[in-house]
Amino acid sequence: MFGDLFGKLTQIQQKMKEGKERLAKVTLEGEAGDGAIKVTVDGNRQVKSIEVAERLMAPEHKEELEDLLLTALNRALKDAENTWEAEMKSAAGGMLGGLL
Repeated sequence: MFGDLFGKLTQIQQKMKEGKERLAKVTLEGEAGDGAIKVTVDGNRQVKSIEVAERLMAPEHKEELEDLLLTALNRALKDAENTWEAEMKSAAGGMLGGLL
């Protein structure tokens, strides 16, 4: 009984590891301000790049820049979270009886 359970857990761990490796290759982008800010993250929710339009670099646009950065980051991270959850559920493949 326990041997079977441990075997399934080992399988799940391996599939989750493989899923994380796949997610590292997935890129997702969040934008704000009609593309003035672009944030790229991977499927493991790691920020890979941030692009800022020149017009936002002026001191008088500091507050706007901060707001747009937050918006773009949150959008990209939300997409990454959804992608990560789907990958982990797929990795478990129903072996946990709907716990995920």
